[in-house]
Amino acid sequence: MPARAEDFVNALTIDVEDYFQVSAFAPYIQRSEWGSLPGRVERNVERILELLCETGARATFFTLGWIAERYPRLVRAIVEEGHEIASHGYGHHRVTEQTPEAFLADIRLAKIVIEDAAGVEVKGYRAPSFSICERNLWAFDCIAEAGYRYSSSVYPIRHDHYGMPDAPRFPYEARVGLLEVPITTVRLFSANLPGGGGGYFRLMPYELSRWMIRRVNREDRRSAVFYFHPWELDPEQPRVRGLGVKTRFRHYLNLRRMETRLRWLLRDFNWDRVDNVFLGGEA
Repeated sequence: MPARAEDFVNALTIDVEDYFQVSAFAPYIQRSEWGSLPGRVERNVERILELLCETGARATFFTLGWIAERYPRLVRAIVEEGHEIASHGYGHHRVTEQTPEAFLADIRLAKIVIEDAAGVEVKGYRAPSFSICERNLWAFDCIAEAGYRYSSSVYPIRHDHYGMPDAPRFPYEARVGLLEVPITTVRLFSANLPGGGGGYFRLMPYELSRWMIRRVNREDRRSAVFYFHPWELDPEQPRVRGLGVKTRFRHYLNLRRMETRLRWLLRDFNWDRVDNVFLGGEA
C-alpha cells in the first residue's frame, strides 16, 4: 500500500542571495557593483520568516557569506526562530568556474563568516546554481575537507546551466562522512522531472508541483527537498536592463503569484530543516 504524503516530513530550503547575485545576471552585473546596488534580501527574508512562523514550518537557509557579513542580525534572526543556517559559499561563484584551491578557500571563508554571525555550527553547503557535475566531483573532497557534514548541491536533471541527470535521486554518501542531499525529482518516462522548486515552481501550475511531491512521498516513500530564493517573493525588485529574452522570462515569471503558491505548499505538506530530516534530528 502506498504511503501517505502526510506521514512524511520534507525539507524546505531557501538560497539566501539578493536579486543582483543571480548567476544568470553575471554577464550584466559585475561583482564590484554589488555593494552599490539597493539591497532587498533583508526585507524578503523577513517576509519568509513571517510566513514560516504563521505555519509552524522550519527550514534551512543556505546563505552567502557575502550576505552574512553585511546582515549579521538577519542571520541571527534565522537561528533564533529555530531554522538552520547553512552555507551557499561566499561570493556565489559557480564551482565550474573555480579551481579546487579557489573553491576550498571560498567555502572555508563562508563557513567562518556565517558561523561568526550565527553563533552556531554550519553543517550544510549548497553550490551556487547546483554547479557540481561529473566534471568536478573533486568538489566533494573540498566540502568534506572544509568541515561540512552534508551537501545539497546536485539536481539530477538535464538543464542548460546545471544538472547531473545520472546522479542518485535520493541522499547518498558522496564521501566518507559527507552526505549529498539532491533536489527532488520524479522519475517518469525514463527521465527525471524537476519537482523541487526554483523557477519550475513558478512556471508550472501549482497542482503539478503538488502531485510530484506527493508522488515522491507516497510511491518512493521518501522525503522531498524543495528550494526557492527570497527574490522570488519580490515582484517590486528593480529590473535589470539588457537581459536576454530567456533570462528575463525565467527570472521575472509569476513573481506576483509566488507568495500565494508558497502558502499552498506550506499548507499541503509538512516541512522541516535539512539536518532534522536527513541527519537524524540533530538540531
